[in-house]
Amino acid sequence: MAEISYYTKEGLQKLKDELYKLKSKGRKDISNQIAEARDKGDLSENAEYDAAKDAQGHLEAKIAMLETAVGNAREMDESSIDTSKVSVLSKVKIKNLKMGATFTYTLVAEEEADLKANKISVKSPIGKGLLGKKPGEKADIQTPGGIMTFEVLEIGL
Repeated sequence: MAEISYYTKEGLQKLKDELYKLKSKGRKDISNQIAEARDKGDLSENAEYDAAKDAQGHLEAKIAMLETAVGNAREMDESSIDTSKVSVLSKVKIKNLKMGATFTYTLVAEEEADLKANKISVKSPIGKGLLGKKPGEKADIQTPGGIMTFEVLEIGL
């Protein structure tokens, strides 16, 4: 069975919109490219036809992946989020104990992660390490730069 992922309302809608776009416009565009390449003659030596068929395969694979993601997606109701511990959609303020710097991140599904918007995946090393922690607790997290220790300062929405 596939893994359930939790999304914000906006994140789930973005996923559905992308799927719709690929299924409608994306498939139509690829179909037109294949038809144009087919019109150019001998398919056995037609690089454009081969490229269009390749693109079609990639498009269908992405559609299948998005269909699976949407099928396993659940929209989180923010009113039901427990802010006593870090969970999906928690906005958590943490302190890097070595550097003394503080950061605020929202933990989101992998597909919604956007570091520029301070949204990190619950599947990232830091996201995994923070899950279940309460304010005042410390988390030793293995990162590419080595083990880092963070203290959870605040949890909110």
